[in-house]
Amino acid sequence: MPRPVPVLVLAGFLGSGKTTLLNHLLSRSLDARIGAIVYDFGSIPVDAMLVGGSAEGVVPVGNGCLCCVADEAGVRPLLDQLARPGSDIDVIVIEASGIAEPGALVRLVLDAGSPHTSFGGLVEVVDAVEFESVRSRHPALERHVRLADLVVVNKADRVDAAGLSRVLEACRSLNERAPVLAARHAAVEPRILFDVDVVPGRQLMLGQALSDEHHGDHEGHLHAVYEAIEFVTDRPIDPGRLVEFLQRRPATAYRLKGFVHFGVNGHRQRYLLHAVGQHLRFSRSRWDPGQARGTSLVVIGCGMDRDALLAALGACERDEPADPDAMFAVHRHTFEPPVPESVSR
Repeated sequence: MPRPVPVLVLAGFLGSGKTTLLNHLLSRSLDARIGAIVYDFGSIPVDAMLVGGSAEGVVPVGNGCLCCVADEAGVRPLLDQLARPGSDIDVIVIEASGIAEPGALVRLVLDAGSPHTSFGGLVEVVDAVEFESVRSRHPALERHVRLADLVVVNKADRVDAAGLSRVLEACRSLNERAPVLAARHAAVEPRILFDVDVVPGRQLMLGQALSDEHHGDHEGHLHAVYEAIEFVTDRPIDPGRLVEFLQRRPATAYRLKGFVHFGVNGHRQRYLLHAVGQHLRFSRSRWDPGQARGTSLVVIGCGMDRDALLAALGACERDEPADPDAMFAVHRHTFEPPVPESVSR
């Protein structure tokens, strides 16, 4: 009988770098054939679209909370779809949405009972820049770190040495048994993730953890207070207006991601937008074949004024593309990442 395919759960709060890490694995996988199940919070599958051309197989799932949209019966078909006999998949990565409960995801994989798969470990991605402020607002983040088999402290290059040391020590104090890695641009050696040592007796440990965290109405989950607002248009977006909105948007709109169509002469590429807290970044790529040129954005936050946000984004639309000089506002925040390296501390 073929060896069961390990299933790696990749979790982390909004904007921590899960999709970046997954793409890093796909591009430097040492010839391992990776299947992916990608959960997006909201109806626009931004993250799934970013990995869809790279993996051996991608199963996109919308609206984000795996523990709410699928029970064991729902997870097993997804796993079997990728790990069926003859598929040649070596490892499956489940990328959770930023508001999912990692413990619940692990329990679903353990309870799925698929003869073709086995649990391969829980990787928690931590944002070094936002960790302390998010932890103060959402103490559940501490539980997520405690459950991990590997903790990746991402964006190590965006904090000073003292700040990075505080985050690393905080993660180590929360989880003394798991390795804690600092990484730039979510670059982690693939062999580290594919060889994660799963804690013996994890199912019993998680049973206690999940009994503490689960309620029938899921009131303790982050998704109970977070919502996603989608903005879609085929009209060009004004670069200056959009950047001004992003820099002045309310703090309740914590995470914003998606694709932007500026349509400006010389800048007709697809612009990928990532905004987390005060951090803003654009990157450029080609439009996928057959993909309609337009703007599709998802705003994730809690306590947001939906009408006001949609009106502010609508004010960024134009009937005709802007002047090319207007793109300077965007290019100040455009980043083409170098080939990064991971750092163990």
